[in-house]
Amino acid sequence: MIRYALKCDHDHGFEAWFGSSSDYDDQAARGLVECPFCGSSEVEKAVMSPSVSGAKRSPPAAALEAVKTMQTMMMEAAREVRAHVEANFDYVGDAFAREARAIHEGRSERREIYGEATPADVKKLKADGVPVSALPEAPPDPSKVN
Repeated sequence: MIRYALKCDHDHGFEAWFGSSSDYDDQAARGLVECPFCGSSEVEKAVMSPSVSGAKRSPPAAALEAVKTMQTMMMEAAREVRAHVEANFDYVGDAFAREARAIHEGRSERREIYGEATPADVKKLKADGVPVSALPEAPPDPSKVN
């Protein structure tokens, strides 16, 4: 496959994919290549820089260290959020969707809850305006990570 940057006689620029350069030449000669903006079949290749693969370089050590630091911070934040929810919210198990809807509709006492729900149940709750959010998974214990 080859991608060409093209331009019509009305100066509209666009891109198109072809099986080979001869496929483009054949289709253009038969008037089959058209501008998607105006429908003109007066199309020519535009100037385009080639895609050149080079040697892959490793990121600098400072960048790797920054990524590692950010990952550690994110895992710690997820761990703290989960610990807060588990310590302060009521666990309702697989009755989460039913109980969240009951709280939202005023049929059950207003309180913070967490539990399990299927993706379909979560989708229905959100569609009905019930505020729900996924609890971050418990990150691995840092003492047990490589």
